[in-house]
Amino acid sequence: MFNEARYIDIHGHMNFPEYEADREDVIARAQNAGVAMITVGTGIESSSRAVELARMHENMWATVGIHPTDTKESLQFPLLSRLAHEPQVVAIGECGLDYFHSTLEHRAIQMEVFEQHIALANEVSKPMMLHVRNGKNVGDKAVDGGNAYQDALGLVRAHAKVRVNFHFFAGSIADLKDILDIGGMVSFTGVVTFTRDYDELIRYVPLERIMSETDCPFVAPVPYRGKRSEPVHVVEVVSAIAKIRGDDPEKVRGQLLINARNFFNLN
Repeated sequence: MFNEARYIDIHGHMNFPEYEADREDVIARAQNAGVAMITVGTGIESSSRAVELARMHENMWATVGIHPTDTKESLQFPLLSRLAHEPQVVAIGECGLDYFHSTLEHRAIQMEVFEQHIALANEVSKPMMLHVRNGKNVGDKAVDGGNAYQDALGLVRAHAKVRVNFHFFAGSIADLKDILDIGGMVSFTGVVTFTRDYDELIRYVPLERIMSETDCPFVAPVPYRGKRSEPVHVVEVVSAIAKIRGDDPEKVRGQLLINARNFFNLN
């Protein structure tokens, strides 16, 4: 059970087709390394699959949600609502705002669907797993610019009664301060092992407000860069966070585990 875990990958996609050929082997590698995991839904089908996998494996939980780039699936939101009540589901998402892959017209739709997710999270009293990505030209007046973090924060402040985690956080220090002010969390992926773009953020945020993830099968950390990522690689992410902060690795490992346990109410 969770007491036996040494690490946790709070955001991965073991429900994705990239693992169809060897999913059980990948899960076994993680379990043998003491890695617990949360499988994240990005639509109705993947959310249902995430719940199914969580039912089948120890130290695995699920989230259910509709990715902001796939808002057409919101027509099936009642199905998602039913899944949200399952005991294996520990958060609602991934959901949020993605300005990088959207038109200005689509952003209004994203906001409506995001508000639906917030209402569902409030209903089931479960935290939220947020996908937030800025526009391509933040800071100028380009048509595809925009600060999705500040827009998401506005909706959270206005409507959410639960805590939120900004997964794969890539905002500014100002955005981070605002997230911390509302009691939010941030999580980091394997990119922190091969770019220094996140170092300032990782040093700034209190250790008690960080969680670890892989976003597998994407962004595999060094020394696996360029290959398919998997939950066991979260060990490298935790090690990198400790190194960047200049903290004792064992202290960081233990605190990140506690953070996830408390945030997701894991048993």
